Amino acid sequence: MMGEEVQVRPRAFAVNYRDLETWNVAAQFAASWNWPDEIINPLATILSRRNEAALEVLPPDTIVTLLTVRFDGSIEPRKPVRIKDIKGKLFRVYPGDVVFSKIDVRNGAIGLAPDKIDNMCVTSEFPVYSVNMEEAHPGYVKLLFRTAAFKRLLNSMISGASGRKRIQPSQLEGVKVPIPPLPIQQKIVAHWEEAQQQRVLAEQALSTLVANLNTYLLKQTRNFELATRSRVFLASYAKSQQWDLKAGRAAAFLAANPGFLRLGDYTEECTDSVKPWEEPKKEWPIYGVNNKEGVFLSVKQSGEDFNAAYKKIEKDWFFHNPTRANVGSLGIVPEVPEDAITSPEYQVWRLKSGYIPDFMALLIRTDYFLGLVEFNRVGGVKQRMYYANLAEIRLPRVPEDMQREYASKWREILQDILRAKERLVLRKNEVEQMILGILPAGAQ
Repeated sequence: MMGEEVQVRPRAFAVNYRDLETWNVAAQFAASWNWPDEIINPLATILSRRNEAALEVLPPDTIVTLLTVRFDGSIEPRKPVRIKDIKGKLFRVYPGDVVFSKIDVRNGAIGLAPDKIDNMCVTSEFPVYSVNMEEAHPGYVKLLFRTAAFKRLLNSMISGASGRKRIQPSQLEGVKVPIPPLPIQQKIVAHWEEAQQQRVLAEQALSTLVANLNTYLLKQTRNFELATRSRVFLASYAKSQQWDLKAGRAAAFLAANPGFLRLGDYTEECTDSVKPWEEPKKEWPIYGVNNKEGVFLSVKQSGEDFNAAYKKIEKDWFFHNPTRANVGSLGIVPEVPEDAITSPEYQVWRLKSGYIPDFMALLIRTDYFLGLVEFNRVGGVKQRMYYANLAEIRLPRVPEDMQREYASKWREILQDILRAKERLVLRKNEVEQMILGILPAGAQ
């Protein structure tokens, strides 16, 4: 294998017209794979186009699952539908098939279909390919698609108007990539999966800790399932703040657990606002929240681009998305800059006493807490949980020594997850170099 080559892009160059496939400047550049010529072959040597129309093998009433191909290469199921309810032709997809979006493949929308989903289908905008298992390891193919070199190749092939640039199947099939012998592919995949497994184990440890706390909270609670999920329950009208199903559940929960603590007695809302436009040239760090990462840095934005005041946040405060808190979009604020802010729509609050911040960060991840959020929301079609609603949540009293024990384990696991993520970043770079042919396969 040769050393890494720097590809120089001159301002002027000459190309024979008969050698052109796409008439644009970007298309005249190719990836510099550092492999012998016999290793570099078109994708068509390992991928075979699958054109199996759904109606040719399935009745019109069959329930099928359409797929969404994300920019990160993940493929997710949509809501199941009947074939006859979809306009246009559908095509079958099988586990392990390569699927890509003609429009968005240049942005990374290409990947392998997942397992355990029945009757997967796509429209004609999503070409489908089976992988030749005798020549290619699916894991290697997936890693190949995520390399920067492969993405640059795709972007050199786009055609069409600026808003609707597509890559056609024949173009993808003709892309020349390194296809080393299977043992080498397997070593590259194993190198990646070893680091990925470390992250999986750390995240499993976190899930186990959350589940253990959830079990403890359930044991401290009377009639949790009856109050939160049963279709039939008894509630005192006098103790209901309003007469609807959610308020009835809240009243029934309180009646069954009269000694529980009102969360609002141990928290306070944080409403300090910031007017970023007063410093128009400053880059403001804006934090968001979701049910996967918790609180995270979303974007940095110039003060001149704001048209509303945002909310100030600090370490160990909490905030949640009022419309998605029931699915886990709430979290604790990590170490953040002094000028950190979040959306004015988010509900920001902090603990005053009673609960340790790191323990509360764990508690709000439990199914137990999300069950309480569910019936402490207000509104019709689009229900919300404002701070005032959060304050009415009732929780069992948890001994401080137990809180500290859980909080300590929580911090240890978060450090393990952070180290695993950092290791994955390093491995991603190493895998890219292995696929380029710069680093020997499986090298540590």
